[in-house]
Amino acid sequence: METLIEPTRQGLYCPPGDFYVDPWLPVERAIITHAHADHARPGSESYLCATPGRHLLQTRMGANAVIDTLDYGETVNIRGVNVSFHPAGHVLGSAQVRIEYRGHIFVVSGDYKADPDATCAPFEPVRCHTFLTESTFGLPIYHWPTGEQIFGEINHWWRDNQQQGKASILYAYALGKSQRLMAGVDATIGPIYLHGAVERVTRAYRETGVALPHTLPVSAMPRNTDWSKSLIIAPPSAHGSVWVRRFGTRSSAMASGWMSIRGTRRRKALDRGFILSDHVDWRGLMSAIAATQAERVLVTHGYVAVVVRTLREKGLDAHGLQTEYTGEVDDVPVPEDEESGT
Repeated sequence: METLIEPTRQGLYCPPGDFYVDPWLPVERAIITHAHADHARPGSESYLCATPGRHLLQTRMGANAVIDTLDYGETVNIRGVNVSFHPAGHVLGSAQVRIEYRGHIFVVSGDYKADPDATCAPFEPVRCHTFLTESTFGLPIYHWPTGEQIFGEINHWWRDNQQQGKASILYAYALGKSQRLMAGVDATIGPIYLHGAVERVTRAYRETGVALPHTLPVSAMPRNTDWSKSLIIAPPSAHGSVWVRRFGTRSSAMASGWMSIRGTRRRKALDRGFILSDHVDWRGLMSAIAATQAERVLVTHGYVAVVVRTLREKGLDAHGLQTEYTGEVDDVPVPEDEESGT
């Protein structure tokens, strides 16, 4: 059987369809799983993504990028290869790419999570013969608390800071995590302000129709603003910068799957760490793979060796696949006015 997906210098290539999935160099035809920078890179002649992700991808790739879309579940035939998108539950518009050719089905999952998220379509397992999966948090030590528990902890921290006259600065990745936080916190507690990098992405979410609470950009507020009752959402790159000094007395926290590792919060000089990830934990990873009923599993970025060994013990044909994907990263450019602290 002809190879459906093979790694090349440009990225993951489908020879019969003559297209690439999430290429890391410019190509003629790029099929994109989602808009994070390690999966969506500029310079390709044309892009194809799931319909809900178009606005985000256009924001990232620029107004001149040629972008076509497919609704989830809709199929397009590319040189005899059937291609469709299916929800990945990672961020807005994230998709698994189902590729079918001559009876063989290959699914490139991109990044994905199984936990509920009001800002994007939920993950849907896709039956296939070969499944390409991430392994960002592919160790048994990673086990996510429920969203209800985490958002309850964040709300309690925010209220407690208010009583102490402190601004609450919550660091989270600008694309996906920040919007999930906005949708999950109790917005009646106080005003919510956004760093410029978060504001830029949030506009794309709102324009796509995602319901989010009222927020204001930090840059629009006067210097004498009372921040003591507010929640300020900013990317991790803002932590420790001149920008945060304007908020006066403050408490800082980060929302990330990495907060489950003892000592991470202390090393980053944070007051709190909230375990909230847009990737599957260990149990979610194993469950998602099993649900595909795939006979062959390719594992990339993360704890590849551990996941491959575990899957082989379960009787699956599992192998590692080297890619340039990096998993959980903060990849939205910081506006110049935010960097300078003006």
